[in-house]
Amino acid sequence: MYKWHLWVLLGAGGLLLQSCNSHSRRNDDNNTPPPATGAPVETSPPNTSYQPAFPGQTRIGSVTTQTAYEGKLLNSALSRPWGITTLPDGRLLITEKSGTMRIATTQGQLGPSITGIPAVDDRGQGGLLGLTVDPQFTANRMVYWVFSEPVQEGNLTAVAKGRLSDNEQQIENATVIYRAGPAYNGTMHYGGRIVVDGTGNLIISTGERSDLATRPQAQDPASGLGKIIRITKEGQPAPGNPTISQQRPEFYSLGHRNPQGLALHPTTGDLWESEMGPRGGDEINRIQPGKNYGWPTIGYGLEYSGQKVGEGITQKEGLEQPVYYWDPVLSPSGMTFYNSDGIAEWNNNLFITGLSSKHIARLVIRDNKVVGEERLLAGENQRFRDITQGKDGALYTVTDEGRLYRIGKK
Repeated sequence: MYKWHLWVLLGAGGLLLQSCNSHSRRNDDNNTPPPATGAPVETSPPNTSYQPAFPGQTRIGSVTTQTAYEGKLLNSALSRPWGITTLPDGRLLITEKSGTMRIATTQGQLGPSITGIPAVDDRGQGGLLGLTVDPQFTANRMVYWVFSEPVQEGNLTAVAKGRLSDNEQQIENATVIYRAGPAYNGTMHYGGRIVVDGTGNLIISTGERSDLATRPQAQDPASGLGKIIRITKEGQPAPGNPTISQQRPEFYSLGHRNPQGLALHPTTGDLWESEMGPRGGDEINRIQPGKNYGWPTIGYGLEYSGQKVGEGITQKEGLEQPVYYWDPVLSPSGMTFYNSDGIAEWNNNLFITGLSSKHIARLVIRDNKVVGEERLLAGENQRFRDITQGKDGALYTVTDEGRLYRIGKK
């Protein structure tokens, strides 16, 4: 999964995700030596006796940020926030699960609820989920979001777009542009993140809806469950997608459980993903077009009952290995790469929000491998849901409990 070449990618029919630097496939941070690492941050025993496929795939040594930084609580009045993104003027746009959006300043002042969004099914893990804004937002004010849409057969992961009104109080002309069917009458594993790639197309993650009845659809090339999907802003299959399915040319990769994090590497343009495993086996993957990431055939976790998942195997020919996994779980949700001079040692590091683990994981990555891990804001006792980098070089994160934090240089 972590060794590949540009020509293979092009031959598979995949467009590079960051066209501005498509000539380069190395990380700029390769010019600096890997950080010194201490003992792994995880000290609890794992749930399984599974062995990693390669050294450093789990429980890597710890790193410690040398720059003085602080995590500051800005506001605690949000209602079940799920997604956060940065607007061109530096403010923050946030989704709340019940079906509204809010704008927050970087000082923590909250604007009124933004309405005009199609109805959501916010039971369980559903609701108004991830969001992003158009690269030309200043001119067109377009917002794109993912939500669990109620339909006659149950609900499904859907993608919509609309224009933020000039007075910032409503979404105008909201339109559903894509539905990742089939629908299912459940309340779990929607996936739900969305990013705009370097070619201007949308990339969306969908979950396999958790239940044993739907889980096999992560491997089904005719089902929209358990996939990474790449579409145009009109909801059509994006040009250059790999051929996973003749029926569903929008599919970009398959074999995912509940992927709640997507981020583009600021130097290479590679697409990275965080994915919740069951009892153990949470993953970080570098997504390559047309590849199969294994769920539920392989994995590093157990059923919640303690039984093996399927045959209880972790490797199989033709199925990709995660770059990194956790056991016990991080419960990874949103994530972002850092790309700023604010805290230079964080450049090209990946920051992942942890739910049940109640911290933010910082991963140092070299040559597409994790070489160091650190825990941030572990003392706040919060379920961290999503994270974005601000225009000021700070990180901004929201929690299930309704808090907004700023993490930046002192």
